[in-house]
Amino acid sequence: MAIFIGSDHTSYPLKEAIKRHFRAMGYEVVDRGCHDRETEVDYPVHAARVARDVAAGLGTGVLICATGNGMIMVANKFPGVRAALCHNEFDAERARQQMDANVICFGGLIILQEVAIRLVDHFLREPFEEDNESNVRRVDMIDDVSLIH
Repeated sequence: MAIFIGSDHTSYPLKEAIKRHFRAMGYEVVDRGCHDRETEVDYPVHAARVARDVAAGLGTGVLICATGNGMIMVANKFPGVRAALCHNEFDAERARQQMDANVICFGGLIILQEVAIRLVDHFLREPFEEDNESNVRRVDMIDDVSLIH
């Protein structure tokens, strides 16, 4: 499974640390930008690149901007993408278990590097609880809001 990762310029150092860590663990990590800390970038570009890959079923996404809010707003506009803003391990586990989230977002100016790596690790390990009817029904509703009356 590939991990597609993107960040803004403020979170570039954190993105690089996450890439190194997960590549060392044997994951295929695909960097969708940005590619340095010096050039100010428009984060929606990098969020869209990752979201397109995830929507196509190519892997899981990791998106990082100053607060994580901008990235999650962009990612969730793509059909089939269920991005979750996570601040701790519980958030990351529940997002996967109950909502079948396929993109994890967080704030690079908010979260410590070691915490971010732990969050991604928890996110990647947790399976969706597909045997729970309520979870499946709710994910269907997330994917197609027209199901909500």
